[in-house]
Amino acid sequence: MAALTEGRNTPEALGPDREGPVAAAETIFEGAMVMIDASGNLVRGKTATGLTGAGVAQARADNAAGAAGAIAARYRPGIFRLANSAGADEITAADIGKAAWAVDDQTVARTSAANTRSKAGVVDHVDAFGVWVHLDAALARLAQ
Repeated sequence: MAALTEGRNTPEALGPDREGPVAAAETIFEGAMVMIDASGNLVRGKTATGLTGAGVAQARADNAAGAAGAIAARYRPGIFRLANSAGADEITAADIGKAAWAVDDQTVARTSAANTRSKAGVVDHVDAFGVWVHLDAALARLAQ
């Protein structure tokens, strides 16, 4: 496509929600951490490699009996409170600005557990109730 030679009305994504195809044999619950797999399909957060944190599911998406992409799920990027791991993997205030690693669809940890976990997002802050994580696919891919 050639460069513009006059003004144009450029489409804009309005609102915070996004939508994507759900992986085969996957059920994503409302409020679950959502990740994108290597094929671009949505899965719930889990301990696995090759995933990227994307947001939180806004409604249940049941594709348990379907092929990849048979249904779509709505999710929202943003800063959400998730459960914190314990012991050596517990996220603390010293981890603010660092990567949070997915354990399951509601829990994050401070390490990749010897490269068995994928980046969920970036630690925003920590409180007595959990870890506030900025979930966004572009940000998760850049997180250190």
